[in-house]
Amino acid sequence: MSADTAASSASRGITRDEVAHLARLARLAVTDAELDVFAGQLDVILGAVARVGEVAADDIPPTSHAVPLQNVFRPDELRPCLDQERVLAGAPAAEDGRFRVPQILGEEA
Repeated sequence: MSADTAASSASRGITRDEVAHLARLARLAVTDAELDVFAGQLDVILGAVARVGEVAADDIPPTSHAVPLQNVFRPDELRPCLDQERVLAGAPAAEDGRFRVPQILGEEA
């Protein structure tokens, strides 16, 4: 549904037939009582979307965050760690200096 269609639907109200059509497209089994409930709920949603569209102004640049963000990185520094033998000693299986894991998805080595 385009923004224009959503705005016009919100101003005139969504019909039971439109809700039934959407339900068929989504392959949902909807009762007659649910059609009325969903029509009212979708009216509220479409009205909210239309109001957001009215607020969006051309002089406001699109943003992903309300405040500027900056990543903080620590410097890469060598630190003492376990040697390869000690790490592999705790593994259930090791081969050629690496962890041995079960073959997946029928891949060949």
